[in-house]
Amino acid sequence: MNEGMDRTPLTRDFFDRSVLDVAPDLLGRTLVRTTDEGPIELRLTEVEAYAGEIDPGSHAFRGRTARNSVMFGPPGHSYVYFTYGMWHCLNLVCGPEGKASGVLLRAGEIRVGADIARARRFSARNDRELAKGPARLATALDVDRALNGVDVLDGPHGPLSVLRGTPPPREQVRSGPRTGVGGDGSHQPWRFWIDGDPTVSPYRAHAPRRRAT
Repeated sequence: MNEGMDRTPLTRDFFDRSVLDVAPDLLGRTLVRTTDEGPIELRLTEVEAYAGEIDPGSHAFRGRTARNSVMFGPPGHSYVYFTYGMWHCLNLVCGPEGKASGVLLRAGEIRVGADIARARRFSARNDRELAKGPARLATALDVDRALNGVDVLDGPHGPLSVLRGTPPPREQVRSGPRTGVGGDGSHQPWRFWIDGDPTVSPYRAHAPRRRAT
């Protein structure tokens, strides 16, 4: 499944760039999750960019907190958050250091370790759904807050690493509004995906949560 895939690790310089450069450039890269059961390798097919203090959709829009401090750098680390009281989501921090920004990993194709992922994503109807959406991706890869702040450039024996992989041709990269982002952050075309890939999650516009009456 991984024939021809470049297994060279990405460098700090790759992440030490604008989030709008890093995000589309992550498509086709290989995320490696090392678990006790063995490695899981996922080819990234969908991501979203969040530009920190200039982005109303970002957790860092109102400044640094204990929750989002990892987003302020250094680049090349993981930012994991817990949402809706039940799901984790995995992001990769990019630079420059001190300017909070990160890329949400929304979906991917699991090419190695699908059997390990299936044990965690037993409700998936097929392997294309194992990591189809950010919560599913984190669940399939056994990602939780224990991985918050991990250096993904710390070598192949760390819990997370990113390889060069097989980026798609530029003409296959699409962009559009981010999923579920409302308000002033709803219109930026900062969601990027590989056109036609069956692992990409469906777009959903923001739906305001209603208080119970």
